[in-house]
Amino acid sequence: MARIVLFLGLLISLYTPTAWAAGPKTLLVYGDSLSAGYGIRLEAAWPSLLQKKLGPDWRVINASQSGETTAGGLTRLPAALKAHKPDVILLELGANDGLRGLPVAAARANLVSMIEQSRASGARVGLIAVRLPPNFGGSFTAKFDAMFGDLAKQYKLPPPPFLLDGIADQPAQFQADQLHPVAAAQPRLLDNVWPMVSKLVK
Repeated sequence: MARIVLFLGLLISLYTPTAWAAGPKTLLVYGDSLSAGYGIRLEAAWPSLLQKKLGPDWRVINASQSGETTAGGLTRLPAALKAHKPDVILLELGANDGLRGLPVAAARANLVSMIEQSRASGARVGLIAVRLPPNFGGSFTAKFDAMFGDLAKQYKLPPPPFLLDGIADQPAQFQADQLHPVAAAQPRLLDNVWPMVSKLVK
């Protein structure tokens, strides 16, 4: 009799909704002001639009910080991975390194460490590329721009989309500082990253 009761209890636990509800998966956006929604309402920023596009099966956490460098991101990453336990992480860092003229080799090393730590935590990784204005010099700019694609090939990541593709040469799509996109440009930013994201969330 005790065995029958135990068996029935097991069946009930297996077929209760809570036993089957795994909850939403987590996507962590880990970037700088281009992803943090600088100068616009947070709900208008592309990560918030991504949440709407993905729906309730995914929880998008935007851990981006304005002014962040790859070094700063690397310092914060262990705590972010522990706190959020992401299934997918989108790394959008490097712009501030480039604008400050910091060594490309150092930015690359920081991104390498973030990719490896993220993978070790069990997360799938996507890199989002940024580019520098042409007045930064041919050699430096070429090395910086190539960094994202080279890392993607090295770690067999999806091809990194250029976040500002299609608007980079359109001043009207940027705020007065000509660095940060306006709210109206955010859907285009989402369109730029979506092909990569759609592969990572499958």
